Amino acid sequence: MRILFIRHGDPDYVNDTLTEQGKIEARLLADMINELGIDEAYVSPLGRAVDTAEYSLRALGKKATTLDWLREFPAEVDPNTSEVARKAYATELWTDEETGKYKKRIIWDVLPSYFGQHPELFDVNAFMDSELVKESDMKEKYEYVISSFDRFLADNGYVRDGSVYRVEKGNSKTIAFFCHFGITAVLLSRLWNVSPFVTLQSLATAPTSVTEVVTEERQKGIATFRTLRVGDLTHLNSAGVEPSFSGRFCERYENEDQRH
Repeated sequence: MRILFIRHGDPDYVNDTLTEQGKIEARLLADMINELGIDEAYVSPLGRAVDTAEYSLRALGKKATTLDWLREFPAEVDPNTSEVARKAYATELWTDEETGKYKKRIIWDVLPSYFGQHPELFDVNAFMDSELVKESDMKEKYEYVISSFDRFLADNGYVRDGSVYRVEKGNSKTIAFFCHFGITAVLLSRLWNVSPFVTLQSLATAPTSVTEVVTEERQKGIATFRTLRVGDLTHLNSAGVEPSFSGRFCERYENEDQRH
């Protein structure tokens, strides 16, 4: 089986849709989508993913099934009630003008300095018992996502068994997930058997990029998932279009025109 994780186009987060740049990216993706040989398509319920998928689905002549667990990974932590959170986001604590309280923070946007000083966040088992996770809603959200993903794979013939997948009925389908960076990183961490903080902190995929994962069955009945490419932007590169910066932080702190 082959899985394609396709990130949405450049987002207008306020209106949960695409910017004009995002629409250009989505159209260019649609121009080459037939080359990917997609058999089934699934989409996040969020508008920016739905709007991106619409261009490609029209080109494919297909409809997509909406999966709630494909929405952007929503785990948060509240700095108002968590001293750990105040340390983890020390320079990025934003205050709500109306209430005067700190805004909740997406847990995977933890500062690199904090991440680097907490080895438990690197561990595939220990991260769940970390102080940061315990003071957030990540445990519930993470278990919902990975259990849903594992059920999806089982329905397609690949049943989770320890750190591999038992092949009950293998297939050669190509499945496309039109979704988001955060959820892609979490799902990849499940397939790679690493802490999600590792993929969330170490990867970056540009809008409308394609990440490809395939099953590998070296032993009869035992499958692993291997990643052939991450964040491919052939459709933008061939058109001479510069990819959006969304989801990344500044390359140099002095770069004032880039996200800090």
